[in-house]
Amino acid sequence: MVSTDLIRTLRERTGAGIMDSKRALEAAGGDIDKAESSLREKGLAKAASKSDRATAEGVIESYIHTGNRIGAMVELNCETDFVARTEEFKGLAHNLAMQVAAMAPLYVDESELPADETRQPEEVCLLSQAFIRDPSKTINDLVMDVRARVGENVKISRITRFGLGE
Repeated sequence: MVSTDLIRTLRERTGAGIMDSKRALEAAGGDIDKAESSLREKGLAKAASKSDRATAEGVIESYIHTGNRIGAMVELNCETDFVARTEEFKGLAHNLAMQVAAMAPLYVDESELPADETRQPEEVCLLSQAFIRDPSKTINDLVMDVRARVGENVKISRITRFGLGE
């Protein structure tokens, strides 16, 4: 029998439903880390199966750095307006805008790289960059994590960075 406190903790960490959390904990023998990993894998598989779905909803997030000399805008899309209004989705959009302001990527992903580009994808592609707040994760990891939690296709459509005098 799995305790309700353990189920609640797993739900807070993953955003999964009560029964999904309970089943995952039972299958993992009460090990919350194994259960979390299992739920994330299932969520990623679910999100991957939806990767071809249209992403017509979302948000445009802006970030202006202290001193008003650098700013960034990001268009982050999802499938439904319900997900677009969640704090988790808005938080991802904000983190992406801060990343664009700080790291100045030129492209969203490697598919946009021109043939004559000599710089490494980690320098110029947003999804390949290490996250500024947690360098152990890439931006792609952050997007996939939100995708797994919400169970919808989430994608970055456009990015723009403004620097005074650039």
